Amino acid sequence: MSPGRTSGHPTVLGTETEFGISITGRTQDSAVLSSGLVVQSSPDGTPVRWSLGEESPGRDARGRRYTVPVDVDPDALNALLPNGARLYVDHAHPEYSTPECLGARQAALYDKVGELALGRAARNTQRLLSGEERVSIYKNNSDGKGNSYGAHENYLIDRSVPFGDIVDYLTTFLVTRQIFTGSGKVGAENGRPAVSYQISQRADFFETRVGLETTIRRPIINTRDEPHSDPDRFRRLHVIIGDANRSELQTFLKLGATAMLLAAIEDEVLPDKLELADPVEATWGVSHDPDLTTRLRLVDGSSASALELQWQYLDWLTKYSEAASRPDEGVLDLWRGVLEDLEVDPLRTADRLDWTAKLRMMRAYQAREGIDWDHAKVRALDLQYHDVDPARGLYDRLVARGSMQRLFNDDEVAAALGDPPRETRAYFRGRCVEKFGSSIMSANWDSLVFDTGEATYKRVPMMDPLRGSAERVKRVLDTSTDVASLIRALGSEE
Repeated sequence: MSPGRTSGHPTVLGTETEFGISITGRTQDSAVLSSGLVVQSSPDGTPVRWSLGEESPGRDARGRRYTVPVDVDPDALNALLPNGARLYVDHAHPEYSTPECLGARQAALYDKVGELALGRAARNTQRLLSGEERVSIYKNNSDGKGNSYGAHENYLIDRSVPFGDIVDYLTTFLVTRQIFTGSGKVGAENGRPAVSYQISQRADFFETRVGLETTIRRPIINTRDEPHSDPDRFRRLHVIIGDANRSELQTFLKLGATAMLLAAIEDEVLPDKLELADPVEATWGVSHDPDLTTRLRLVDGSSASALELQWQYLDWLTKYSEAASRPDEGVLDLWRGVLEDLEVDPLRTADRLDWTAKLRMMRAYQAREGIDWDHAKVRALDLQYHDVDPARGLYDRLVARGSMQRLFNDDEVAAALGDPPRETRAYFRGRCVEKFGSSIMSANWDSLVFDTGEATYKRVPMMDPLRGSAERVKRVLDTSTDVASLIRALGSEE
């Protein structure tokens, strides 16, 4: 396999995670108010006004435009972290958006930082509550009552790539990658067939192949065309089908494999389109099959399992990586090892994947207690796995006993909470928050607006995600004594 062209930019990506929240002991509990309390209690965040004027959630990649109502007050419930990330309230959940990252490993690290940031905010919130009240934060995707909340991925891709190619080549990959991206869930929701345990928390909620929505009629391929960068050069592919993962290796694999496939689509090297006959039915069909035996119908009349299809993608991308001399950060070896173990026995991956770790733990508990899947204690375990408080989260308990592999250590995660990625514009944003936070009047992903003490505010555009890196702006930031001198120095640099 030889590349048809070389993708013209590094892999810039990031994640957005809506965390589940509960404050027990309250007679009247509003999720919006509770989420706002957590965000405002963050010891790390600098409150900012989020500039919604530059955002375009109604712009559709298929060339259409829609009016999307904004239900968030831009003057409240938003904070920037010193690592360049955003912490805010979205759809009644505290949400953490990573800074722009370079490569899957870095993105997985800053995704993990979100757990630490929310945990610290929750501890501060707890100090404001009465003795009977307790706040809990969960990195999961379902409240078990018919409501699902998102764990989204964002990938910077070349604007010249036809969106139809993305739909054609990515759909089946996203449907079948659930076997290594799922977080596991007891039961079914959204009117899907009953099941004791399934691979993904989100699969039941997808209802169409392609669309703009993210909270209703959820599509496998989301068409939101909001690049947060130069729209003539870049597209931000917004992937909404995927679970929030506690496993660091799982997050790394999810991001790395998807980013590599997108690069191959950009370089026009994939030989075939593996098209499912019914992608929506296949989505929940894959999730409802922890044994990985379900055959999926393809449009050419053949059938294959999710595992077989993932082996095909791995084979293509291994050849692509070799032919293009494209570094893979170790993604391919991890991917291969996971597929090999899933093929023998899914539980062999319980040291790397959330859904199998949870399944092994639940089966052991059921056998010990003599209870079935519909028992309340089993559902409680399902939720407790995702608690970000290390003293309560069952994932953390598995890590402590050496049953789950890690990609990072606690010191790396703590350091990344205060340090932005050095290779992207997140460095400029994070350092400005740290050094000039009180002078930031408003912010967006592609700009910062400062009060320099003059008659008008000064806007600094950041339309290229790779500008604003440490290499470009560290000296200016280090030598600027106040925000006015920073603006002057930036002007002279231009």
